[in-house]
Amino acid sequence: MTGAVKHRHDNATALELAAIGLALITILSVWKLKQFKYKLLNETGGAMFYGMLMGLTVRYLSPAQGEHGDDVATMCSCGGLNSTPHILTVNITSHFHSYRHTAKVSQRYPPVSIHHTENFDPEVLFNLFLPPIIFHGAYTLNQKRFIENLGSILSFAFLGTIISCMTIGACVYGFTRLMVLLGQAADGDFFLTDCLMFGAIISATDPVSVLGLLSDLRVDVDLHTLLFGESVLNDAVAIVLTHAITTYSQMGAGHSFNPPAFFLSVGHFLGVLAGSFLLGFIVTVITALISKFTRLCENPLLETSVFFLLSWSSFLSAEAVGLSGIVAVLFCGLSQARYTIHNLSSVGRTRTKQLFEVFNFLGEIFIFGYMGYILLTFPHHVFKAFFIFGAFLSIIISRACNIYPLSFLLNLGRTTKIPRNFQHFMMFAGLRGAVALNLAARDTSTEVKRTILTTTLLLVGFTIWVLGTTADPMLRCLDIRMGVDADENPEDLSFEVATGRPDTNRSLWHCLDYKYLKPLLTHCGPPLTDSLPQWCGVFSRLFGRVQVQEDEELCEIEPDDSTFIHLEKTEDQVESKRSDSGSEHQEDLLEGDLGLGTAAALPMEA
Repeated sequence: MTGAVKHRHDNATALELAAIGLALITILSVWKLKQFKYKLLNETGGAMFYGMLMGLTVRYLSPAQGEHGDDVATMCSCGGLNSTPHILTVNITSHFHSYRHTAKVSQRYPPVSIHHTENFDPEVLFNLFLPPIIFHGAYTLNQKRFIENLGSILSFAFLGTIISCMTIGACVYGFTRLMVLLGQAADGDFFLTDCLMFGAIISATDPVSVLGLLSDLRVDVDLHTLLFGESVLNDAVAIVLTHAITTYSQMGAGHSFNPPAFFLSVGHFLGVLAGSFLLGFIVTVITALISKFTRLCENPLLETSVFFLLSWSSFLSAEAVGLSGIVAVLFCGLSQARYTIHNLSSVGRTRTKQLFEVFNFLGEIFIFGYMGYILLTFPHHVFKAFFIFGAFLSIIISRACNIYPLSFLLNLGRTTKIPRNFQHFMMFAGLRGAVALNLAARDTSTEVKRTILTTTLLLVGFTIWVLGTTADPMLRCLDIRMGVDADENPEDLSFEVATGRPDTNRSLWHCLDYKYLKPLLTHCGPPLTDSLPQWCGVFSRLFGRVQVQEDEELCEIEPDDSTFIHLEKTEDQVESKRSDSGSEHQEDLLEGDLGLGTAAALPMEA
């Protein structure tokens, strides 16, 4: 037993070293290709390719079965059973082994060799790397352009995902009925809910792949915002939509439409979505208040650690209470970039950005490498040609039904129209990735679910290798600008900061954000004593601004991936102003921290 345990430990260690080697080879080879200006392969495609090579090696060069005694299971005679066939399913490292036995089995079966194939635990892999990937995508989103295009992004993310799910589900269900007519499947193998489930899974476009593609090509900033914003938010919709369809299926609706189950699943969809958003924002409020009213900024290491752990806790907290962790960490990233970033020191801002950037980069490599690995090592793939062909056709049809009608409707109300060539590229650039695999790999207990997993892996490979590599020629064919600087024509100075008055042309949300949320959670905006009624005086003095007017300069820039440098430069200018005003005020600038300081805050300048 000890030898067998040691053998499996050695195998696991060897596999971990192989994974690290795969990541290093991917990084170095893609870096070398980029040096030669080769843009047809990015990190995701390279990681998936090397993962397939590793899977091929494990599949054909693994040790002979039955080499270790503990790896062999013996099936003995089973008496006293009735004549009904029984199936015993054993799950070993995500591999299913089935044994049939019938009644009155008198002979002893020969030993059946069960070879242990070491494998990554997908749950650990996704829980470790998916939250930083999603958070990084939301945290580095260009906030200013995201707000400007919020209506369009929400339309593509919410309505577009639902349209895609329904279109893919209907198309694939039609192909499954064709399979029944041709004798390729039995009637009842595929329900409509199964096809809708697949539609929800494959509707999730991948922000990692999209961001890598857009960043490498440096496309037009408006196209970048629309595509990346949609890919970040539609993951949340796809995840919650999958949960809702699962809830409907578990109520045993079958072929017939069940109104109570339908309304329950819709309520579950809205409840999980709203609850996850709320939990992500609560974590942001906690992080912002801690960073605002304490001296963590004096120690950037502690500041970064608290920010990182609290942000990650949004994912774990949501999963613990039955909500969607991905949705929670997504909204946490958006709101942290909106508020908490203003409370961080320049070193803390740089460190948090770089920390999540590293996790995002490594997570991208390991997850896509894992996709390539299981594509060749998972022993129970189910390849159904009609289902796979229908899936490939349906993702093209659904993307067209999503982008073109919604763009037409949005252009009716947009000042800056979405050009036709943008629409063509948005239809083309629907890359799939980590979230789709995560949803497909959660349940492989039935043949239908394994068919969905196999098809999802093939679709991810197709979109990454075919659509991703042809994006550059497509952009040139459509005459879309490339090599655009993300800071081109920045308009960072807000109307409120420039004039000292609220912008009446902006929406109710902007007024709420500027007058209440920013003063509450940051050192920006007008004093809460001016915004709140007099009977809230104690609250406004307790949670109001605690620093001097010069900090307003730190709030002029809407945070995004391209403005971290501007924030640091602005803070340096503010610090130089403070040093000129005299050292006697230095302690006062840090006080007013909910009783943690010893002196009152300086009065606000008129």
